Amino acid sequence: MATLPSDFEWGFATASYQIEGAISEDGKGPSIWDKFTHLEPSRTLGANGDIACDHYHRYEEDFDLLARYGAKAYRFSIAWSRIIPLGGRNDPINEAGIAFYNKLIDALIARGIQPWITLYHWDLPQGLEDRYDGWLNIEESTRDYENYARICFERFGDRVKSWNTFNEAWNTAIKVSPPAVQRFVLRMKDWVCRGLGFQNWRTELRG
Repeated sequence: MATLPSDFEWGFATASYQIEGAISEDGKGPSIWDKFTHLEPSRTLGANGDIACDHYHRYEEDFDLLARYGAKAYRFSIAWSRIIPLGGRNDPINEAGIAFYNKLIDALIARGIQPWITLYHWDLPQGLEDRYDGWLNIEESTRDYENYARICFERFGDRVKSWNTFNEAWNTAIKVSPPAVQRFVLRMKDWVCRGLGFQNWRTELRG
């Protein structure tokens, strides 16, 4: 029977909307998924992420399970609207949201699990969608994403060394976006935002 390499590390992955719940607690703003699942409940068979796995309140139990299963790495996404409720570069930062993710990171490290962060897993702040049509406004969304990424690097980068800029940008464009905007979504996400996000990480955290 084949065996895994000695340096193989078990890892698990989640997305903020899938597990956190607490969609309006401690200052979190709504995301486009919060609105969509209530606006079109038939599209999700009546399901939504209002409570989900209640990870926001039960993360210690969840991480105990990861440790029990021998996890050495865990990739989770940050809810942009928990960090900046309205999403924009000139909007207030939610320190309670920062504190929550600090607790997650510290709890993982205490268990010997390496945190990996995904900055965007499809949950754009609804405030940006309402303000300027979200990703369709290239200039504004790019600047706001760059600001959001920089905040995350500054606040969490002392402990988190592995980052993902976008989760499955291709699938977002092909399966979610209307054909007329697919080219835009792919270009903006894979070129502009990925590049700016990585540039900020390299400049501010790597020197």
